[in-house]
Amino acid sequence: MPASFDFSGKRVFVFGGTSGINLGIAESFAAAGADVSVASRSQEKVDAAVQRLSASGGASYGFALDVRDLAAVRDALEQHNKDAGGIDVLVSGAAGNFPALANDMSANGFKSVVDIDLLGSFHVLQSAYPYLTKPGASVINISAPQAFLAMPMQAHVCAAKAGVDMLTRTLALEWGAAGIRVNSISPGPIENTEGMRRLAPTEKIAEHVKRSVPLQRYGKASEIGDAAMFLSSEAGAYISGIVMPVDGGWSIGGASAAALAMTQGGGS
Repeated sequence: MPASFDFSGKRVFVFGGTSGINLGIAESFAAAGADVSVASRSQEKVDAAVQRLSASGGASYGFALDVRDLAAVRDALEQHNKDAGGIDVLVSGAAGNFPALANDMSANGFKSVVDIDLLGSFHVLQSAYPYLTKPGASVINISAPQAFLAMPMQAHVCAAKAGVDMLTRTLALEWGAAGIRVNSISPGPIENTEGMRRLAPTEKIAEHVKRSVPLQRYGKASEIGDAAMFLSSEAGAYISGIVMPVDGGWSIGGASAAALAMTQGGGS
């Protein structure tokens, strides 16, 4: 861990932080000394994540909620403030996805992903604002390459994540005067995540995706955690309103071709 990534005494709240990339982010901050709280829909996953994060030595709090439920988000943040105090780093990472062509997708399916990714992000960010450290808080939204790269079978995610990135930029403008920085991280293919298991369900597709990354490998959740810590550290103190790809170069060539292979069941 780089010496500059010391978050001792800092309070970090990761929405969606009980699995995959978001759990990796939570673990990175916990290892750097932060008190980390997480929220997701599954009480079982919340309990397991809290136990896992507490092993790092810092305090850990967990909340079972659906980010689409504004009242539940507000209640959790109010309780968190009573138990742990304010928030120095907020990560909004709750997301939904399933592969489907636009013509085959139900309106409810499209709405569900937009409600989780975009509306849920708005719920989290607006509700957390009163508890963010001012000045000094870092807010990080977890985006995706679909926000700026059209991908087949991902119309719902493309629309939702593009909205998340514009929300990031808008809040960077609106909250900057309060000393709050707002950024997005756009992860590429990350190993051992539910997202990649869904989008690359066979060994053939998974290998094709790996070859499409210029660095010729999947990323690790801990590498997304490193990026989140950089943006939230003193080293990133003058960075706000950006979308940072952490994808091994995937988004500059290969992502769209890999996505097409996913829809066709493989590739050459």
